[in-house]
Amino acid sequence: MNLNFVLDTAVPIAREAGALLREGYGREKEIAVKGTAVDWVTQFDQQAETLIVSRLRAAFPDHTLVGEEGGTTAGSSAYTWHIDPLDGTTNFAHGFPVFCVSLALVEGTRPLLGVIYDPLREECFTAVAGQGAWLNGRRLHVSQADSLIRSLLATGFPYDRHTAEHDNVAQMARFLKKAHGIRRAGAAALDMAYVAAGRLDGYWEFKLKSYDVAAGVLLVQEAGGQVTDMDGRAVQIAPEMALVASNGRIHAAMLAVLAD
Repeated sequence: MNLNFVLDTAVPIAREAGALLREGYGREKEIAVKGTAVDWVTQFDQQAETLIVSRLRAAFPDHTLVGEEGGTTAGSSAYTWHIDPLDGTTNFAHGFPVFCVSLALVEGTRPLLGVIYDPLREECFTAVAGQGAWLNGRRLHVSQADSLIRSLLATGFPYDRHTAEHDNVAQMARFLKKAHGIRRAGAAALDMAYVAAGRLDGYWEFKLKSYDVAAGVLLVQEAGGQVTDMDGRAVQIAPEMALVASNGRIHAAMLAVLAD
């Protein structure tokens, strides 16, 4: 497969979906609740996914599609698209300007291509396996921070945090004592893209979905960073994931905090 051709197809799709979100950002939202009281979906999530699925289905009819809102549409090939049409729905619904479109092409458990598009900032992060990570044509590199006390980290919290015992609060408290700073912006795909861009030095989160981070995993790796599970093993794209992403220099220190 010619991955550069696939990228040239995927980027305009992500931008088209992002334009739809940008237009809807200032409009009234129809909010529905999914699994829990804080797991929201708007009409724009659904419209963006419908657009993405229709474009990808036309371009790659034998690929499987896994979307946040529409579930899985099986294909006949080994390739699967993991689609988050609006990562940061809560932000979008509240008018908080941090959200994006995320698309990733995966073969088995290995990401081959990723696109993360922030429509408000017109930032398009892209990566193809073996070809580096890029932002609007500029090559990305992870940061050089070599200790937690010099590091800016990001994380997130699961939708079931109000009732689940495993809520990431204890881990957050430990990192607060170790890191220079912590951010919780509410869009996992952008957190990963920012690690790749060197804006963040590290990121961890539990109970993620494949479409949240598949594109970001490749971006961090191609920018020279490291992505593992919480035990330091090579990360595998799976329906539910927990991961640590970093510039590599602070990875062991992050794992040590999470192991305490």
